[in-house]
Amino acid sequence: MSSTPARPPLHAVQVLGSGSAGSGAHVRSLAAGLVAHGLRVTVCAPPRTGEEFGIPDSGAVFTPLRPGTDALAVADIRAVSEGADVVHAHGLKSGVLAALALRGRPTPLVVTWHTRVRAAGARAHVVRLMERRAARTAAVVLGASSELVDQARLRGARDARLAPVAVPAPRPVPDPEPDDTLRLKARAELGAVARPLLVTVGRLEPGQGYGMLLDAARVWRELDPEPLLIVAGEGRERPELQRRIEAEALPVQLVGRRDDVPELLAVADVAVLPGCWEARSLLAQEALHAGVPLVAVEARGVPELVGDAAELVPCGDATALAEAVVRLLEDPIRCDRLVRAGRRQAAGWPSEDDTVAHVLSVYDELGRRD
Repeated sequence: MSSTPARPPLHAVQVLGSGSAGSGAHVRSLAAGLVAHGLRVTVCAPPRTGEEFGIPDSGAVFTPLRPGTDALAVADIRAVSEGADVVHAHGLKSGVLAALALRGRPTPLVVTWHTRVRAAGARAHVVRLMERRAARTAAVVLGASSELVDQARLRGARDARLAPVAVPAPRPVPDPEPDDTLRLKARAELGAVARPLLVTVGRLEPGQGYGMLLDAARVWRELDPEPLLIVAGEGRERPELQRRIEAEALPVQLVGRRDDVPELLAVADVAVLPGCWEARSLLAQEALHAGVPLVAVEARGVPELVGDAAELVPCGDATALAEAVVRLLEDPIRCDRLVRAGRRQAAGWPSEDDTVAHVLSVYDELGRRD
């Protein structure tokens, strides 16, 4: 009596570049979910990205991309994708590299666009060319916001869809003791016992709005008590930001990369999102989950994400941002309304299971096209 041989598990290769906080957390979550559903998953990313987001602990095979030229990265992706059933690239540059790596092969390419790439002048033309290459090569482009889906279609995508992009559920933060001792202790360690505490989180890179944020901090110097802004993250702009903080005596502390962001947000009075190029901001999601009032730049994708659960200000307007924060610090009733609206908004966001199920359906659909 013969039996049909068991079909080998589908092999999905995930390609990730330097990775924003949102895309890195998403790939970590997606890889773990796909492995749990029986897929064979390989994640290709720079070593530092793999370490930062805990990719090797997801259950997927982690293959580091060699540092150096893009040609080396293309060669690495091509090698690890040999025999794969689908390659899924996250971000614009990863999408282009994966498209080059798959030339001459029938392997379907899925590209997820998590955010827009900010560029001006000659570089803007290069970015448009990259967007066209990634969009037109991909079998499916998944956009984290409606604006990104429209952009992919504009660049020639054959199939562009809005994707549920969830990040890992926040770790539960212990409730404070009845006398608020834990909260006071945490704020004391940050230097904010008798002053408001503002928190922002993200990579210290050009275009993320930190210059505007320091402009706003000049306004906060005039308040009594003076708020303290904690900036968690690392990046190329840190030395310049630190020089400005010291030169202008700004009430700002750069605390580097932190693994306790939920704990930081739990003791904050207001969270601030200054970047103009966010699509599905990880900080915005963490703030609403944590029940912290949020002031955010009205960037592409942010209104769609937060609804009426945040104070939105125009991109690049430091005065508006500073004033929105001041209004919240002076209006606890408004803060409470935002917190309640945030929890309602967050309850409607896709879960990690929703995200994995959607990606599995895309992979299955591409398999049926063969």
